[in-house]
Amino acid sequence: MKKIALVLILCLTLSSCNKNDDNIIQNNQYIPDIAFDTGELINLSLPQYSDLRFAGNHYITPSNYGVNGVVVYNAGNNNFSAFELTDPNHALRNCSTLTVEGVLATCDCDDSKTYDILTGQPQEGTTGIYGLKRYFVEKTGDIIRVWNN
Repeated sequence: MKKIALVLILCLTLSSCNKNDDNIIQNNQYIPDIAFDTGELINLSLPQYSDLRFAGNHYITPSNYGVNGVVVYNAGNNNFSAFELTDPNHALRNCSTLTVEGVLATCDCDDSKTYDILTGQPQEGTTGIYGLKRYFVEKTGDIIRVWNN
C-alpha cells in the first residue's frame, strides 16, 4: 500500500511540472545573452587573485565580461560559481548593477533586490521570477575560466 501511495505521489508531482516554466526562467528579457570568455584572466598564482584560493571569497571581473561584470565565488573543495552582476528582475539601468557584500549581491534600485552569489537564488523579500544568470566555470590548475556561449 505504501509503495502505491509513493508511486501515485511521484506521478502527480511529475505531471504538475510545466516545461514552459523552464523557458520563461531561462529566457530573461532583461539580460542580453553576451558571449565572453575570461580565458586565463583569473590566475590564482597571481597576488590579485590569491583571496579566491580560499572558500568563502569572491572576485569581481571587469565590466567587459558579461553585461556589468561577473562575480566568481569559491564555494570550497574546488567548486566555484559565477553569476552576472546585473539584477535579473530589472530592465538595464544604472541602479541594476549589483554590489557584493559577503555572499549577497544587491541592486542599488529603490527596491534593493538581493541574491545569494553561491546559489543565484533571490533572498526573502526579493520580487520577480528570475534568479541570477549563471555562467560556466572551469578550474584547470591555477586558472579559473568563466564563459558564456
